[in-house]
Amino acid sequence: MKGAVLYGPRDVRYVDREDPKIVEPTDVIIRMSATCVCGSDLWPFRGIDISNQPTAMGHEYCGIVEEVGREVKKIKRGQFVVGSFFASDNSCPICQSGYQSRCVQAKPLGAEGAQAPYLRVPLADGTLVPTPELPPNELVPGLLATSDVLGTGWFGADAAAVAPGKTVVIVGDGAVGLCAVIAAKHMGAERIVMMSRHTARQQLAREFGATDIVTERGDEGVACIKDLTSGLGAHSTIEAVGTQEAMMQAIRSTRPGGHVGYVGVSHGVALPGLELFFAEVHLLGGPAPVRRFLPELIDLVCQQKINPGKVFDLELPLEQVAEGYRAMDERRAIKTLLVP
Repeated sequence: MKGAVLYGPRDVRYVDREDPKIVEPTDVIIRMSATCVCGSDLWPFRGIDISNQPTAMGHEYCGIVEEVGREVKKIKRGQFVVGSFFASDNSCPICQSGYQSRCVQAKPLGAEGAQAPYLRVPLADGTLVPTPELPPNELVPGLLATSDVLGTGWFGADAAAVAPGKTVVIVGDGAVGLCAVIAAKHMGAERIVMMSRHTARQQLAREFGATDIVTERGDEGVACIKDLTSGLGAHSTIEAVGTQEAMMQAIRSTRPGGHVGYVGVSHGVALPGLELFFAEVHLLGGPAPVRRFLPELIDLVCQQKINPGKVFDLELPLEQVAEGYRAMDERRAIKTLLVP
């Protein structure tokens, strides 16, 4: 088969790759219904965190089970399934506490390269969640979103203790930040503030449930949040970028006793200890335990109560994956859907 391979900065190619095979008896092989480019894929694409050798790309996926390892008990051939970007057994003490992304057996799906027609999924019984029936094509983008960006935005909102009556601020208007708006709305937030400078993203944030838009950044952005909250700051802030500026903007936008959920992949973030000490905010984040939320999110999408698939504003055939990366890198697209 062919799939996406990163050869160097801004050099993604659709080239021959080895067909995936059952390696461990707990594996399955799925035929992809759709995959996509993630904002976190742009870090290596831009030359940050890049491997010194060609690397298969992609970690978001949904599709039909084609082959099943002999020790797989729950997942059946022919099912439509969605899984997280970390494989997990979903049974170890860490998984049982709700942090499947840090499972004692955790395996990153990015190593398998999901931007391809087929994918090997390890620890299938713990990692994959089947839909009740084969979904119609129009639901596939929303189901694909649950595998990462919706689950990550959901974790950001959960970590930020979003609840009815609270004011929520979202730093980062990419797909994860936009999905965090969906999560905050579903969790009953009274006020949802999206920090964004991009008209199309602002419009989608409004559609998902944002009540306010703040275009300022840094200290000016923090001042706007304080003005909106009687000088106190937000109850809950979701950081969905991963930079020093975004993290500090999130912390400084949060009131004492408030919560910051950080889900942007951190690059160059260093927290000033004394400022953090006197901020008195709760910090929780990291790689989202998407598997914890998948059953609920899949159900919400299948019942058409939410439509996270709207974050995909560019659809391309898989062989045009390089253009999908370029469009997101140049901010011509929020998120690229790839169809095998």
